[in-house]
Amino acid sequence: MSPLLSLLLIALLLTTPTSAWKKEEFRDCNQTPFCKRARTRTPHSIPSLSVSSLSLSDGAISARLIPSQPLESPSDSPPDPPRALILRLSVYTPGALRLEIDEDYSDPSAPSYRRFRVPDVLLPDIDDRHKLYLPRVSSDSPGVTSFYLPFGFEAVVHHDPFQIQVRRASNKEPVLSFNSHGLFDFEQLRTNKSDGEEWEERFRSHTDTRPRGPQSISFDVSFHGADFVYGIPEHASTSLSLRPTRGPGIDFSEPYRLFNLDVFEYLHESPFGLYGSIPFMLSHGPKSSSGFFWLNAAEMQIDVLAPGWDDPANPSSNRIDTLWMAEAGVVDAFFFVGPETKNVLGQYLSLTGTPAMPQHFAVGYHQCRWNYRDEEDVDTVDAGFDSHDIPYDVLWLDIEHTDGKRYFTWDKTLFPDPVGMQKRLAAKGRHMVTIVDPHMKRDDSYWLHKEATEKGYYVKDASGRDFDGWCWPGSSSYPDMLNPEIREWWSEKFSFENYKGSTPSLYTWNDMNEPSVFNGPEVTMPRDAVHYGDVEHRELHNAYGYYFHMASSEGLVKRGERKDRPFVLSRAFFAGTQRYGAIWTGDNSADWDHLKASVPMIITLGLTGMTFSGADVGGFFGNPEPELLVRWYQLGAFYPFFRGHAHLDTKRREPWLFGERNTALIREAVHVRYSLLPYFYTLFREASTSGLPIMRPLWLEFPQDKETFNNGEAFMVGPALLVQGVYQAGEKSVSVYLPGTESWYYLRNGAAYQGGVSHKMEVFEDSIPTFQKAGTIVPRKDRFRRSSTQMVNDPYTLVIALNSSKSAEGELYLDDGKSYEYEEGAFMHRHFIFSDNKLVSTNKGRINVGKKKFSSECLIERVILLGLSANAKKAVIEPGNVEVDIELGPLSLRAGSSPVALTIRKPNVHIADDWTIRIL
Repeated sequence: MSPLLSLLLIALLLTTPTSAWKKEEFRDCNQTPFCKRARTRTPHSIPSLSVSSLSLSDGAISARLIPSQPLESPSDSPPDPPRALILRLSVYTPGALRLEIDEDYSDPSAPSYRRFRVPDVLLPDIDDRHKLYLPRVSSDSPGVTSFYLPFGFEAVVHHDPFQIQVRRASNKEPVLSFNSHGLFDFEQLRTNKSDGEEWEERFRSHTDTRPRGPQSISFDVSFHGADFVYGIPEHASTSLSLRPTRGPGIDFSEPYRLFNLDVFEYLHESPFGLYGSIPFMLSHGPKSSSGFFWLNAAEMQIDVLAPGWDDPANPSSNRIDTLWMAEAGVVDAFFFVGPETKNVLGQYLSLTGTPAMPQHFAVGYHQCRWNYRDEEDVDTVDAGFDSHDIPYDVLWLDIEHTDGKRYFTWDKTLFPDPVGMQKRLAAKGRHMVTIVDPHMKRDDSYWLHKEATEKGYYVKDASGRDFDGWCWPGSSSYPDMLNPEIREWWSEKFSFENYKGSTPSLYTWNDMNEPSVFNGPEVTMPRDAVHYGDVEHRELHNAYGYYFHMASSEGLVKRGERKDRPFVLSRAFFAGTQRYGAIWTGDNSADWDHLKASVPMIITLGLTGMTFSGADVGGFFGNPEPELLVRWYQLGAFYPFFRGHAHLDTKRREPWLFGERNTALIREAVHVRYSLLPYFYTLFREASTSGLPIMRPLWLEFPQDKETFNNGEAFMVGPALLVQGVYQAGEKSVSVYLPGTESWYYLRNGAAYQGGVSHKMEVFEDSIPTFQKAGTIVPRKDRFRRSSTQMVNDPYTLVIALNSSKSAEGELYLDDGKSYEYEEGAFMHRHFIFSDNKLVSTNKGRINVGKKKFSSECLIERVILLGLSANAKKAVIEPGNVEVDIELGPLSLRAGSSPVALTIRKPNVHIADDWTIRIL
């Protein structure tokens, strides 16, 4: 290729991702042979399988699945003779049934290579845990085998035709079923093509050689007793529940696609796959919840089938059927019995791990742009936050900070003193994040590329050479992150010795790790590229970013000698990503629809384990009008991950660039976030232990209230706060549904609103409707500093919202905010209970849990009492018998706030002590 043509190609490829989403560049189901084949099948039209040689050993049930006829061939030519499949069923506490189906590799006709099973996603002890619960096998009738599951459930295996049902043992009501519609199909591996069969697949200018032929798997799963199903991110939608994709009334729709892709300016309403994939679906109805997880990293397509899809004359009720289709892999699936949604989440996360506990600074506000030009620009932006009294914790640098897109380097002209720059931020308690992407510039003078090439650490193309694709640096290769040795090598690059110019206050951003390849099919790596262990890329595609994120996170842990919690933001994700850091919803746009879609997107991520997530405030593409930007800050202040970010071609949008009034409104939104940091950090601790999301659907807290089941406009922050966004320009009022039977307190003025009904709320420019649930206590810090680090010794405020019994409770968790010493007991966990006119603080944490200790000298400076009788005038603090006044005070300390709530000012009790405040 001539130098001129090369330059033109580079220019074209590097500018393409900034264009709007182009449907024709991505495959739909009809252009995806395995999806098209599976979708054309009708119930019970596939040759059935029967269960044979069932036995119990090593804590699991094993059997062979025998085809009644030759398994389906994707061509018209005669298929290979059928081979049996191997089935294995095992039970895991708490409440999970595992189903594994794979080839019988002992069969002499089986190929020498094996199907890929996704490693390092399930927790390390998973192989031993099923032995903790030995199934008791019984036969209800000939051809049926059942065994008990935890919590009063049982699994039933029907032998011929093969299907599985999970049901309640007491009344035999089904909860989940597998292959009840006879759609299970398993395209077995073959060594040779049939006569005239074509294995290659073509899309646009790309050819997938498919050297191992078709190997897809599809099956149906039914959720009984379900009103809605949720999960399987990542897709953009304003609907919280998953809408039906096939059946009566659905004229044309695509399945939900799980295939990690670099999608720019994505549509706000589409089943099209985005940057990450979590093949976990959960159902919910008024009586119970259940879940299903398929551990498979190949491309997946999932249909949610409308009632009557199988028989329009007799549509099913109280059941949702789904069709799961994958290009490759094995059946390694888990059924979660619940029965409550919080149980389902716990059962899923007991396998894939609870979210990592972040550093405290990461819960604050992050300021990002592609790109801050140089050190002077960084200093100017940093000073702008100070001069406009807006706190923030992290300033980010995108790809332009590097030396020619070579990661772990700095542009020496624009950033001549990166250490000094970071130290200036650190002096104010602030941190910096730099981007580190997986594409390595193919330049022999680049030390990292040279080392990776010499060690043979790159993914290979189908011919066995180092894969060469195009991304930001131009010609690039990609480390093979499936290989544990290469992940270990990568993690070492974050050391201060290797990453010159880095300091302890510098953290990491993994972008483009789907992986993005500008000249690849669908802007990603070809499916026939080859990884460690002779694994094709098609088999692990959705997990590549997960392994990259894992290695980067481990790099920061090693850099800090395992004394410093990492912060790594990733765009691509998979099941288990929650153990390694945060993610965001990618390249959204500055429009009202994307603001609205951010809420169900983030809620869905939380329901599938990714609690630390957010959307780019203001939208990555485009220039938001001031009102949209303000409303986005007001909503984003309640995202678990709170970051403003913008594209290179957009106008600058630091918070003070939109006029004095809008600056004040954004300042107030950021102040709301910082006042709630104690509450958010407590919720992050809960997430790290139980897996409960921080940003929750209303129905997670009110599981029997049908009005909440598909509400994607409002959400809970933990168990106490309800937030309703404003999603249209010039909105004068919004309807807010407040669930439950207790009251809700409007945090603008402290007024009580009845639960169980919708309220028409006037909309004000300085806030969005936010309520505190009666019966809760929320800890706050109301003094604002430059960063969260500078707030560490500030006093607390407790906001007590009393219920109809005049009681409430809440928690506060704190530790040093940065190290792992909390794992050794260095934390404080307080429990607050208000009842019988007394507020009592006790220790909730385990006593003598470890060798390390944590202490705090912080005081409580205010106790706000919502719902207390206005007759209360005095309170007594015990021990000490100190009497203090109760008087009207403001709900917040911002200028102009009116005194609307009964307040105990300066009780000055220590947050670490046991004490009682008694209302007289």
